[in-house]
Amino acid sequence: MVQTPTVNAPPTWIPFAEVLPEPLAKGRITVLQINLGRRCNLACTHCHVEAGPQRTEELSPAVCEQLITVIEQFPQIETVDLTGGAPEMNYGFRPLVEAARRAGKRVLVRSNLTIFFAPGFEDLPDYFAAQQVRVVASLPCYLEKNVDRQRGAGVYQGAIAALQALNERGYARDPRLGLDLVYNPSLPQAGHFQLPPPQENLAADYHAYLREHFGIEFNDLYTITNIPIGRTQQYLERQGIAADYQAFLAANHNGETVNHLMCRNQLSVDYEGKIYDCDFNQMAGVEAVFPQGKPLTIGELLARKSLDLISEIQTADYCYGCTAGCGSSCGGALV
Repeated sequence: MVQTPTVNAPPTWIPFAEVLPEPLAKGRITVLQINLGRRCNLACTHCHVEAGPQRTEELSPAVCEQLITVIEQFPQIETVDLTGGAPEMNYGFRPLVEAARRAGKRVLVRSNLTIFFAPGFEDLPDYFAAQQVRVVASLPCYLEKNVDRQRGAGVYQGAIAALQALNERGYARDPRLGLDLVYNPSLPQAGHFQLPPPQENLAADYHAYLREHFGIEFNDLYTITNIPIGRTQQYLERQGIAADYQAFLAANHNGETVNHLMCRNQLSVDYEGKIYDCDFNQMAGVEAVFPQGKPLTIGELLARKSLDLISEIQTADYCYGCTAGCGSSCGGALV
């Protein structure tokens, strides 16, 4: 009897929406995250935004004015979180920072640090300190080789110099000047997938190494999982491991993270004024909707005089990246 060879079945997983006990409900909005555009001085291999020096998409003056109005009119917004691209390079960055600070909001800027040395941006360390902006800085490893592999040759040394410049201005020493670092693992390899290590343990390693070698101090370390979106997803597909990685994330789903997901109390706004539940949905084009199914915009929020128009969060299978292991968010591990 001739036996038919066994063919390995493709990896499978339960759709993310089905693993939830009930649809994700939106809570009261306290965080306004604004993606100012896709212009950036770097083109990192893991960038889910697919930002770079050749991108031209950025905030318009009209949308910027709408966002300033939202910041001024809604006291419930506690944090304005500015991202990109390199947010500092895109239209409206400084007007939004200053409007948010006048309104008494906590302002976060997600910086790649190397922008400090680009022509026309050399004053950023002084500007950040003057505005008491909290800097959330990408440093995907404390070792030079690993950083330059992900972000380009010479990026590590530029980031170190930028961190030292921030320390010189009081960052991580003055309680009003917060400086946080962001870690993400190297891109997955066939047969070798990993989630971020325990955040507290890794933070201790970062503190020890950066202090010993460069005299650098910082406040918190955030660990973020590689989400299969943008350039990360393109890389996974080229390597033929996209389905395997998605199955890996699903297999590590941790239900305890769900109540702490960043999408619960956040609105993500793009440079066109469209509203999303999170930055990952924004990059995937999955817009937030009214209960009637109508896409939401910043203009609609102003017209209806409410930020709390969303009842149910839009989900997709890449959401497993935020619930795997200890969880992942723009503020690091969730549990």
